[in-house]
Amino acid sequence: MLIKKTRSLCPTCNSVIDAEIVEEKGKIWIQSTCLEHGNFQNLYWSDPVMYHRFEQFDTVGSGIANPQNIAPPDNCPSSCGLCNNHHSQTLLANIDLTNRCNLDCDFCFANARACGFVYEPDFDTIVQMLKLLRDQKPVPVPAVQLSGGEPTMREDLVDIIITAKQMGFPQVQIATNGVRIAHEPGFAQKLKDSGLNTVYLHFDGVTPASNPLLKIHQKAVENLKAVRLGVVLVPTIIRGKNDNEVGDIIRFAIKNISVIRGVNFQPIAFTGAANDNDVINSRITIPDLLKDIETQMHGVLKKDDFYPVPCVLPFSDLVEAYTGRPQVRFTAHQHCGAATYVFVQNDGSVIPVNRMVNVDKFFESIEQMADKLKKGGTINKYTALLEGVKNMHDSVKNGEQGKTTEFWKIIGKTLIGQNFEALREFHWNALFIGTMHFMDRYNYDLARVQRCCIHYATPDGKLIPFCTYNSGPVYREKIWKKYAQSKE
Repeated sequence: MLIKKTRSLCPTCNSVIDAEIVEEKGKIWIQSTCLEHGNFQNLYWSDPVMYHRFEQFDTVGSGIANPQNIAPPDNCPSSCGLCNNHHSQTLLANIDLTNRCNLDCDFCFANARACGFVYEPDFDTIVQMLKLLRDQKPVPVPAVQLSGGEPTMREDLVDIIITAKQMGFPQVQIATNGVRIAHEPGFAQKLKDSGLNTVYLHFDGVTPASNPLLKIHQKAVENLKAVRLGVVLVPTIIRGKNDNEVGDIIRFAIKNISVIRGVNFQPIAFTGAANDNDVINSRITIPDLLKDIETQMHGVLKKDDFYPVPCVLPFSDLVEAYTGRPQVRFTAHQHCGAATYVFVQNDGSVIPVNRMVNVDKFFESIEQMADKLKKGGTINKYTALLEGVKNMHDSVKNGEQGKTTEFWKIIGKTLIGQNFEALREFHWNALFIGTMHFMDRYNYDLARVQRCCIHYATPDGKLIPFCTYNSGPVYREKIWKKYAQSKE
């Protein structure tokens, strides 16, 4: 059954070709034909019911007000940076600080150690890339992740973080393997003092078989806990390698809730020298992962507890209506990712937010409040706020779990008292669990590319969607070679 038409890439030659998203044999597939290399069918989503539930959150954004170039619609994805055909703002920007690395991992989507040259933009170039992000309109980019290679190999990393905070980024992160944090005394404190918000720690499992760096990661978490610098675990999930440990990874995060803020699972994307057998045998989609979580968490956390990224758009509408100022809009494609929150109790048990809140009703009340606020007038705004808070209270009260007092207290402090520090209290008692499935040349969907909210800033003043930068035309290799410093 045909669901929709899109465009994709030939897995062999990377040329842009027409494609269809279809439902067959209880799964969702992407089908395409290259005139030179024949027909292709690759798995898109493994669960049609979840696919159609997420489809209900489809919301196309209006892009940015200052695109970097103007391009005809059929030029995608060959006209990057962000052009007039791109429908989303930048929610998170990546900046590759270096392609040097202190490890040589079997799987590295950046292919960092195999380049044979050094890519490492100087400090002033990094500052210009940060400025590009803060100049985005109508809303400056709110978050930047410093990545690589291994960003901690740069001796000016702390200065870069300080500069990013001075430029107004509310959220500054690093993506790291944790080696330097584990081994260098005082380095975690330096990162904390620089203003760094979050450490994205590569963490593939809780056993030496799935995670040879387990002892290093445990030491890194211990050092970050000592300075109270938040961590998000980032496991790359590969079928047959570590998909049997997703529940234990979550339990590791719960055990270390005082420092770990979330787990962001990344199902493998075949961006290197993958072959058809790799894709068939190792592919795991978002529904597969969420089913594994449900099974391994013994039903405490269910597949249906997860929602796609655009579900939070009513919050942007509400704040925009209340303040009169443009807000960041979460218009990522509904099939790019999924997320939820669980609350960790003092005894280590967890309560998913869905058990405390009727989430659908909660979002509905936020949406209704935003609509009423848009009608304007101080009295109308105040009335709408009070009525909306009552409706939200009802959605919390009607949750499955009786212990909702703390949740309601936090929401009340935030909305009624405008005490946004209350959200910090929420953040320290809740664990984010999410997944983002980046694309490769086998499941490449240009409709998803045009809705991407995670972009790379490059030395030539461009912003490039994540899945275009890393697969398909592979802008990463072109950029790194163009701005290479020297041979290693």
